[in-house]
Amino acid sequence: MALLIILITCFVIVLATSQPCETPDDFVAVTSPGHIIIGGLFAIHEKMLSSEDCPRRPQIQKCVGFEISVFLQTLAMIHSIEMINNSPLLSGVKLGYEIYDTCTEVTAAMAATLRFLSQFNCSRERVAFQCDYSSYMPRVKAVIGAGYSEITMAVSRMLNLQLMPQVSYESTAEILSDKIRFPSFLRTVPSDFYQTKAMAHLIQKSGWNWIGIITTDDDYGRLALSTFAVQAAANNVCIAFKEVLPAFLSDSTIEVRINQTLEKIIEEAQVNVIVVFLRKFHVFNLFNKAIERNVINKIWIASDNWSTATKIITIPNVKKIGKVVGFTFRRGNMSSFHSFLQTLHTYPNDNNKPLHEYAILFSACKHVKDSDLSQCISNYSQETLSLQTNKAVDRNFFMRNDFLWHYTEPGLIHSIQLAVFALGYAIRDLCQARDCQNPNAFHPWELLHVLKNVTFTDGGNSFRFDAHGDLNIGYDVVLWKEIDGHMTIAKMAEYDLQNDVFIITNQDTKNEFRNLKQILSKCSKECSPGEMKKTTKSQHICCYECVSCPENHYSNQTDMDHCILCNNETHWAPVRSTTCFEKEVEYLNWNDSLAILLVALSLLGITFVLAIGIIFTRNLNTPVVKSSGGLLVCYVILLCHLLNFASTGFFIGEPQDFTCKTRQTLFGVTFTLCVSCILMKSLKILLAFSFDPKLQNFLKCLYKPVPIIFTCTGIQVVICTLWLTYAAPAVEENVSLPRVIILECEEGSILAFGTMLGYIAILAFICFLFAFKGRKLPENYNEAKFITFGMLIYFIAWITFIPVYATTFGKYLPAVEIIVILISNYGILCCTFFPKCYVILCKQETNTKSAFLELIYSYSSHSADNLARSHASLDSTNSSSTVTHLSSSSKSVAWQKSRDLRAQAFANICRENVANVSRTLPRKRISSI
Repeated sequence: MALLIILITCFVIVLATSQPCETPDDFVAVTSPGHIIIGGLFAIHEKMLSSEDCPRRPQIQKCVGFEISVFLQTLAMIHSIEMINNSPLLSGVKLGYEIYDTCTEVTAAMAATLRFLSQFNCSRERVAFQCDYSSYMPRVKAVIGAGYSEITMAVSRMLNLQLMPQVSYESTAEILSDKIRFPSFLRTVPSDFYQTKAMAHLIQKSGWNWIGIITTDDDYGRLALSTFAVQAAANNVCIAFKEVLPAFLSDSTIEVRINQTLEKIIEEAQVNVIVVFLRKFHVFNLFNKAIERNVINKIWIASDNWSTATKIITIPNVKKIGKVVGFTFRRGNMSSFHSFLQTLHTYPNDNNKPLHEYAILFSACKHVKDSDLSQCISNYSQETLSLQTNKAVDRNFFMRNDFLWHYTEPGLIHSIQLAVFALGYAIRDLCQARDCQNPNAFHPWELLHVLKNVTFTDGGNSFRFDAHGDLNIGYDVVLWKEIDGHMTIAKMAEYDLQNDVFIITNQDTKNEFRNLKQILSKCSKECSPGEMKKTTKSQHICCYECVSCPENHYSNQTDMDHCILCNNETHWAPVRSTTCFEKEVEYLNWNDSLAILLVALSLLGITFVLAIGIIFTRNLNTPVVKSSGGLLVCYVILLCHLLNFASTGFFIGEPQDFTCKTRQTLFGVTFTLCVSCILMKSLKILLAFSFDPKLQNFLKCLYKPVPIIFTCTGIQVVICTLWLTYAAPAVEENVSLPRVIILECEEGSILAFGTMLGYIAILAFICFLFAFKGRKLPENYNEAKFITFGMLIYFIAWITFIPVYATTFGKYLPAVEIIVILISNYGILCCTFFPKCYVILCKQETNTKSAFLELIYSYSSHSADNLARSHASLDSTNSSSTVTHLSSSSKSVAWQKSRDLRAQAFANICRENVANVSRTLPRKRISSI
């Protein structure tokens, strides 16, 4: 199948027609003989003149619109070839050239290409299409050009047939790097991939994200648009509109499309940056129309096609359109070319039609001022030119100034020089073992192989084509600026392709970049630090609203897509924050006012304990002290209160593992010991003043003070020991609060903590029952009633503590526990000791032995009477319901029983109280009682 396809493609095209050109060289623009011929393609005229919209005969039309800048490019090729011929690079071998005018049309370029492909030494200009071109010898060995990518692609597809080397100096379409489709194509400029990447980078760096783009409706324009769109998206740059103009000036709709493009620019008022991938004549017409319609103060990003075009920069009032920032090819040493232009008036023009035409046009426009001279030359009609052809031309006149030098585009001139030098060095390497004075010394495909690997120099710099046939020498970034009333092109920076960076060499350039950034081109207002962009599905990504960063989020740059979350454990941020703040570590500090108050209350409690201890010690032998359980019990209870008050200090200050373990253990054990002692006191009081024989016997068996106290306290010690062993309290950072870190003691085990408190509550409840039972015993010497109140205060405090502790958080959580400890301590201390101190200090007459015994006697008699009345009432209830009045004998019997009960109760009270409370009373007094 492949062979069949090849055979089908084997055909012959004969260039000779029934009506050939008058002479073969009529079609050539510039020619010079040589051993090796290099072809050239330049768009010396900007369009082809057609007398009819739909031509009926396949003939090449005449060209109009002389382009001075392209004319200079042809001169650069000629000059570079002559430099090689005049150098020892190709010893004895002369390079010749044939340069054709493409007239910016593919048709003319393809016709010229057919001339390049025609057979050498053939009687007729003929291109023989064969299945194998290995031995085919064309007239031309290599081609330089064309300039525009659309034309270059068409030419390259024809040159691929013979693998004839084609080196372009300006075609930058990315697709040309594809060596499968364009195997014989090379270029001395970078691909548009790098140019579009640099443009997008520049736009993003300048703070613009809402731009427009104008391009041409051809392969070059579509590829540039596609590549730039990808690069723009990668740099978060949005394209507001895409306008496409016809590729050729001969298109009748070009004026309409330019007007529509300007309408779009005016409509999109927020778009102040426009990227332009157009040819010079497109931009020339666009800017003229823009000045007419007052489209001003924009930033135009220029492609390498027109960024240094003098024809455009000399448009009257061009400064009104705004600023032009362009990318151009790196320039080389232009001194030799400048000297060449200075002596151009001595150069023969017999075989140089563009030079002859330029001389005629310059003479015809010599009356025009310099600013309009280029336009005059370009607009000169072909008919007028024909009338001027036979007139004498003052060639000295048009060379007397530097007019041509001002229209030189250094980047393109350097690219042409590199293209010629690359071919020169490749021919040198190929001709080292061949006699290249013979035109049949090598075939084009052999030259291509050498050219791809050649290393050549220019101005001391070495160059080499990469694997894609590109010469990535980078770009110069230029700015159009007005100096002394004239627009000039100033270099701003260099763009490094490999590292994707702009190299700025001086402070003035930095200022220029800073001035560019002052011009806004955005769909939405810039979101300041502390805000983020919010878009909807219906909106473009560059059109958004600015919303404040929520709490604990921040943004520290403009136009951030999202806010950054702070580390919630260590940092926080308020709403609309630009940074995260480190959380402050908080705990109940000694300097805190509440802590000071609690410490003061604790110290006051300790003072009370010490004062009570002193009072009791000084009144050691009084009945009040003895009835309180004696000095030992009182001291143990007071010591427990002292330790409880002291334990509150472990709740204040920076928590440590030691303090966390100590504070709960110290409180639990000491408070348990305190309640155990009070329990024994309640039990003792109840035993001393109980009249029920069964209860008395039970209490006597139960009343073992020391074992019970040790047992009750020991259980709490075991609970705390297990707690500290398996789930001990420890320091923990509470990061749940938004702005602070609370340094607190984690209890380790809530179950253990609850068990400790629950055990104390059980003991307190038993104590409360015993005390409540003996609440009506003698007031001055009986604590039962006050113990009852003390236990009630304890229960109220700790019942309140549970929900408060569960719902409170922060640094004041320890203060809640301190308050409950203080309330419990003060409640029990006040109810247990303050009444006794009051009697000791304020009612000393009741704190005597005789007063004590009298009180006991009175209480016992009163209790016996009450008991007798209770029995009498019970007997009366059980008597017959028919008896309404007791007889005198019955009354006598009831009274006798009552008296007996009183005597028995009295004896009971005396026996217990005298034995336990008043052991120091004289035996005679006891007997009399």
